[in-house]
Amino acid sequence: MDVLELFPRHILEGDLEPALLTPLQRHAKAVLQQPERSPDASAKLAGQLTQQRELSLQEPAIAELCSSVLLPGCERWIRHVIDKQPPQGRGPWTPGRYQLRMVDVWLNSQQAGDYNPTHTHGGSFSGVIFLQVPPQINGESFDGQLCFHGPEEWHIQSFRTGMAHYVLPKPGRFYIFPAWQPHSVMPFRGDGARWSLAFNVMAIPQPAANTTARNLSLSSNRPRRQGF
Repeated sequence: MDVLELFPRHILEGDLEPALLTPLQRHAKAVLQQPERSPDASAKLAGQLTQQRELSLQEPAIAELCSSVLLPGCERWIRHVIDKQPPQGRGPWTPGRYQLRMVDVWLNSQQAGDYNPTHTHGGSFSGVIFLQVPPQINGESFDGQLCFHGPEEWHIQSFRTGMAHYVLPKPGRFYIFPAWQPHSVMPFRGDGARWSLAFNVMAIPQPAANTTARNLSLSSNRPRRQGF
């Protein structure tokens, strides 16, 4: 016997190399030391955090993060999920038929009592990269953890254990997920600040070369029985 896991949520997890994490930590520290030099992102975000600052995509550490980790990570997610579909069911999400474009990246500085309510993002993909985590965020409580929410209410007494999944932040750990995936961040108690980066990516279909765009049924190429 086996247990099938039907309709999973696909979330990519990885860890940054120290050579990439260290410059990002330095850049975050510099931004927070002079926050007035970076646009305030809080007005367009759900987070109730001490600081949320937009970051330049041209900053060398951010540009390297996007080109070597985040955009390839989105591509990895697409190939893992879409390649499991029959060829005609993949729509425009075949190699060469779309472009991944980074929309924005911002820095979150969370302190005691700050939180991020359950929310989703715009675009196609989103994610988070943890840069700094206070020692009291250690998995012994919900404090400071990132939570991914399922489509139904979490209820342990009814064994609905898959509807809320908590992950413990760790410097260098990152997650990439579809922008529609609901998620939240719990508040924490004590000193220190929890730093993370968040981002949005668009997957943009491109016109197919030498073809005319048309709607395609999954059965359109099947042999058809001829009538009388």
